[in-house]
Amino acid sequence: MNRQQRYLSGTGGPLFFLLFAGILFLMGACKETPANGQTIVQRDTAISRSNAFSTLFFDSTALEQYLERKSMPDTARQLVRNFYNQRNYQFAWFDSSGVAEQSLHFWNLQAGYMELSRDSSIYNPYLQAWADSVQVNGMKAVPDSARLQVEWAMTLQFLRYAAQAYMGNHRLDARDLNWFIPRKRVDILSMLDTLVKEKGKDIDRYEPVNRQYGLLRDQLKRYYEIERLSSWTPLVIKEKKVQRGDTGNAIIQLKNKLALLGDLPVADSGNLFDESLELAVKRFQLRYGIKQDGVIGGATLRELSQPINRRIRQILVNMERIRWVPEEPSSDYLLVNIPEFKLHVYENGQYTHHMNVVVGSSTNSTVIFTGGLKYVVFSPYWNVPPGILKKEVLPGIARNPNYLAQHNMEWFGNRQVRQKPGPKNSLGLVKFLFPNNYNIYLHDTPSKSLFNEDKRAFSHGCIRVAEPEWLADWLLRADSNWNKESISKAMNAGKERFVTLKKEVPVFIGYFTAWVDREGRLNFRDDIYGHDEKMMKKLFQ
Repeated sequence: MNRQQRYLSGTGGPLFFLLFAGILFLMGACKETPANGQTIVQRDTAISRSNAFSTLFFDSTALEQYLERKSMPDTARQLVRNFYNQRNYQFAWFDSSGVAEQSLHFWNLQAGYMELSRDSSIYNPYLQAWADSVQVNGMKAVPDSARLQVEWAMTLQFLRYAAQAYMGNHRLDARDLNWFIPRKRVDILSMLDTLVKEKGKDIDRYEPVNRQYGLLRDQLKRYYEIERLSSWTPLVIKEKKVQRGDTGNAIIQLKNKLALLGDLPVADSGNLFDESLELAVKRFQLRYGIKQDGVIGGATLRELSQPINRRIRQILVNMERIRWVPEEPSSDYLLVNIPEFKLHVYENGQYTHHMNVVVGSSTNSTVIFTGGLKYVVFSPYWNVPPGILKKEVLPGIARNPNYLAQHNMEWFGNRQVRQKPGPKNSLGLVKFLFPNNYNIYLHDTPSKSLFNEDKRAFSHGCIRVAEPEWLADWLLRADSNWNKESISKAMNAGKERFVTLKKEVPVFIGYFTAWVDREGRLNFRDDIYGHDEKMMKKLFQ
């Protein structure tokens, strides 16, 4: 067996089938599902040499023999059969002129993915050898004797690429990172068929990834260029802080950094911290969620001193997360981004409002999941969770017999404790329920001062919202029984009242530490739960 034959045999190895497991999940394709659960696409015999894109066809028996030689699950074999059934066993990657145009487009697409992601796990040396030969010797470089083997290997390679690029890295289990948002289903067969029919042109139109993914990809290219062209060193400041009016060599270094990042339009050679530099610092602070005081010190100095490679990896981690997310609804929905400490409101799929939130602390982290918001509860009781009851309330009662009365609490049910409705209730005057297994919901809070903090990870896991009355009004705006006045009255009634929404609203609780905002600015936030670190260890080990 020669080297190329060994490479071809290697396309059926363990790594390939880890990726194939992802492909089988992504299959949203058609048509018939027999008892064994496999999806079958019927052979399209209407396709012939007279009406096909290519005049090259092969015998289905040859493909069956090829697939039987491969060590792969039956469901994987059926996926390959489906692709060629819907083509009536017409070649996809070759035509009468030799290697087809879509082959080169796909190979360039895959090469771009590997270069940007710095992920070579899907590298195929057998096919790369043929691609290099085509580059040197032209489209006829693949001889007829090897054409069929390369054809099938290319189809398998596309499936490997698609599973990795559009579903996410096989080395990561999202559940290990407390990510419980179901991934969207992607019709890989449809995408492969479209790529072949359209000869690989304008593939961005049908890439099954979120728009945010493309925006981050553009920023990633820019950061690679910064890494290549500059010597990015930590910002050295001897003083506790540097601000407008100060001078020194560190000011020159600061200007160069902010110019590279795009916060300062032009970096002059002066060593004066002037007004334009102060504005640039504020732009930087805005993008990092830091108090915009225009002063270099503390958190601002720490973020400016991060290695550029660290930011590149942070972008890559968040691009990976974006591969996991479902399609954005065209209906109303709420999105909480935990590291941003923000809740974003979308109406008919369009952004309409945002507000500050307080999320779970590092020891009581908020779970990443999705649910359907069904109820608005005015003047709620707070049923003390078992963990808080054991760690805080029961010890408090043991120290002070008046603990429950002082905290407006009472016993109820089978030795349970709840806090009565009122302005001092831990849930505030209203809560928003989307039933889930994690006992997480949105709610008001009497601790309003926490919303003024830059970092707002203080809760036991639930999400406190800064504008509860606004949110209640928005959720009930289609209900003629409710307006601002009646909502305020119900919030302050001191008697719990459940209101069922006419239509439940999806809620997505996500975790993104890098994203591009609506003004085109690249934002970064702290990895408050350590999820980035876990992903980096697996992605970049």
